[in-house]
Amino acid sequence: MAVNRRLFLAASALATPVLCTSSSFAVAEPMNQPGSVVPGADRLAAEGWRRLSGRKVGVLSNPTGVLANSDHIVDSLVAAGVTPVAAFGPEHGFRGSAQAGGSEGDYVDPRSGVPVYDAYRASADELAAMLTKAGVDTVVFDIADIGARFYTYIWSMYTAQLAAAKTGASFVVLDRPNPLGGDAFGPVLDPAFDSDVGLKPIAQQHGMTVGELARFFAAEFLPDEGVEPGELDVVEVAGWQRDSRFAETGLVWAAPSPNMPTPETALSYVGTGLFEGTELSEGRGTTQPFETIGAPGIDWRWREELATSGLGGVTFRETYFVPTSGKFAGQDCGGVTLAVTDPHAYDAIGTAVTMIVSAKRLYPGVFRWREDNFIDKLAGSDRLRRQVDAGAGTEEIVGAWQRELADFRTRREPYLRYR
Repeated sequence: MAVNRRLFLAASALATPVLCTSSSFAVAEPMNQPGSVVPGADRLAAEGWRRLSGRKVGVLSNPTGVLANSDHIVDSLVAAGVTPVAAFGPEHGFRGSAQAGGSEGDYVDPRSGVPVYDAYRASADELAAMLTKAGVDTVVFDIADIGARFYTYIWSMYTAQLAAAKTGASFVVLDRPNPLGGDAFGPVLDPAFDSDVGLKPIAQQHGMTVGELARFFAAEFLPDEGVEPGELDVVEVAGWQRDSRFAETGLVWAAPSPNMPTPETALSYVGTGLFEGTELSEGRGTTQPFETIGAPGIDWRWREELATSGLGGVTFRETYFVPTSGKFAGQDCGGVTLAVTDPHAYDAIGTAVTMIVSAKRLYPGVFRWREDNFIDKLAGSDRLRRQVDAGAGTEEIVGAWQRELADFRTRREPYLRYR
């Protein structure tokens, strides 16, 4: 039965016209300049949110849920007379004040007067109870993802989809561009290593928008949870193409978390986020997190080797820094700061693997994995750690995931909506 449901939803995704899976959300094309990119939220806001009028809306969002005029969508909904019955905050919170691994708790938002529920790390049953308590009949998701499997917002979306199915609520995704573009790279999660930084088997750089992922999740994974996916509507991005990076969209970057200050950070994070599974600093507590990597005892030799490694689209600068927080706070560190020179030639994950392999070889007394083997959750299995420890090179490591990556690319194809 689940297989038939998957085939039905896959076929529906291919046959659906430009906007979504339900004709009730058909939106007229916005008045915008040819070739400009218009997120789904702006498309509904241009109509005064009337498509949500009369619904008991619960909004899962954060500071990235903003319009072109910089208004948050919840504030815009309230101003339009479509006041949500609840808002839900993911990691970092609804208004985004919490650091990594934190949230803001339950409270009444002073700006909008809307009750806010803490959804971070809530199970589907716990979130379903929140939806029921608030009386939500329509869940609206509007969060800008950055395209990395271990960034938690897509798993908050998945949990919310599951909770909506359990309560009979419809699910609406206000789609936004993937800042990394639309291709997939890297290893696919082994389900034996699922966690809150990766619940289901998708590639490390999944190359999908949240709207595409929502369709993929509904067809491929929700049936396995023993629930029938409910109504799913995706308000698509106008004008976005798969090969575009964020800098090419013309949109203004809203930091999705405190250590993701720029779109350049996002380009590297999908790879250098792996350093969170090591004892090296990933740059938290510096002005360039996930672009500056290092530790006490690392010197100029790392930069010299990386500069001659033949990596495309990126350069490395020798750097010394003292983090104000995180690993080695207050300590002198050496390392490298990377700069992406050509996003279309840059392989963030292959670059990070090269950095890890060379750091372990050059600095055996400095490079260590975290004792809890968090790297296995980030990489999606223990294969990366075991290969690096066995002395494998970048080519062997990257080659090990090519078959599963090809299978993932094929599996996701029916749900892709942008070309």
